[in-house]
Amino acid sequence: MGERAARGAGLRASLFPLTGPLRFLLLSSFLIPLGSFMVLPFMSVFLHERLGMGLGTVGVVLAVASLVQFSGGIVGGALADRIGLRRTMLWALVVRTAGFAGLLLALRWPPLAIWALVLTCCGAALYLPANKAYLVHGVDDERRPAYLSAGNAALNAGMAVGPLIAGPFVLSSPGWLFAAVTALFLAVTVGHARLPGTEGEDPTGSRETVPSGLLASVALLPFVANALAFYLYFHFQHFLAVYAVERASSAFYSVVLLLCFTLVIVVQPLASDLIRRMPYALALAVGFTGLAAGLAVLAAGTRTALLAGGALITLGDIVLFLKNDLEALRRSPRSDAVVFGQQRLAAGLGACASGVLGGQLYGLGERAGHTGWFWLLAAAQCLLLPPLLLTLRRRTARPPVPDGDHEGALTRDDTDGRIPGR
Repeated sequence: MGERAARGAGLRASLFPLTGPLRFLLLSSFLIPLGSFMVLPFMSVFLHERLGMGLGTVGVVLAVASLVQFSGGIVGGALADRIGLRRTMLWALVVRTAGFAGLLLALRWPPLAIWALVLTCCGAALYLPANKAYLVHGVDDERRPAYLSAGNAALNAGMAVGPLIAGPFVLSSPGWLFAAVTALFLAVTVGHARLPGTEGEDPTGSRETVPSGLLASVALLPFVANALAFYLYFHFQHFLAVYAVERASSAFYSVVLLLCFTLVIVVQPLASDLIRRMPYALALAVGFTGLAAGLAVLAAGTRTALLAGGALITLGDIVLFLKNDLEALRRSPRSDAVVFGQQRLAAGLGACASGVLGGQLYGLGERAGHTGWFWLLAAAQCLLLPPLLLTLRRRTARPPVPDGDHEGALTRDDTDGRIPGR
């Protein structure tokens, strides 16, 4: 109990005092996914049942939208590096607001729905790298995990609450729902217009020494580790719904998701400093082991197994996703926004590969009547694929520092000369 209180006190000390702009940004990190998840989780149902699109067409549209939303982050990071963090967030919100307004207009002209959905995903791709970079701008390395995990907690809270609010209205009153979400995004956009700019939003000297290509100076090991983590995690994200609904119900599936969101909201901020201090190799081992254990438990197919498996997978991704971002920031000489954009590209590639390969494997298991084997195969990949990262680790390893510090810990000699927030 005392240790938990100490961790909570340490977290508060890392976060506070929060400036007005950062409080608004954290509030926006809740409101933006709240509005988005009032709509996006139901798009397959809306496109198919309300607008009459075939399921094949719906699948292609959602696959393209997901790839744009994740992988487009690398463009968002580069744009923020060029025009500044605040302006990038502002333009991203304008694009996303237009997308939700387009969904409202699509009730009269259905073909517009596809372009409106892609537009909202383009806005998300542009926004997130700049948002995360603004959140940690000028923050020292020891406090960065607390800020990033607070942003992640707000994000997951919005993702959890949005579907609960919107579920009854998606098919019965979509016009009012889309109008409300558009109004919410307009208000958030106006708020972002009032944010102060960050010092150094127009970098100069650093561009002469750091290459400007989208993937130049990428932190290779965190990039590949992030792609692998998202590839394995999205087996759970993509295919749990059909698996859980068959064995329990759609309501119970919602309970599993709510548990996962709650764990991220509560656990990651409390564990952020521990994850920061954890050696990178240990963090990878803990994270992938958690994913493997959770995926293996899902194979049992009971309600208890669904809850326990979801919890273990979430605890694994809490470690992996935060540590990979921190390690990428530590290793790369590029600006924060570019680094976050590169990590989003890795996430998009992993999620896309999971959808393509995982879909084929799940289909085989379904036809054979043994979908539990799909989860066991995914768990086996969690144990067999990560050792391949050791090759990259040896290739990118730096000479040991004089005080014998281990890889993954933050030291003066290990920051590549980066200025926090640059």
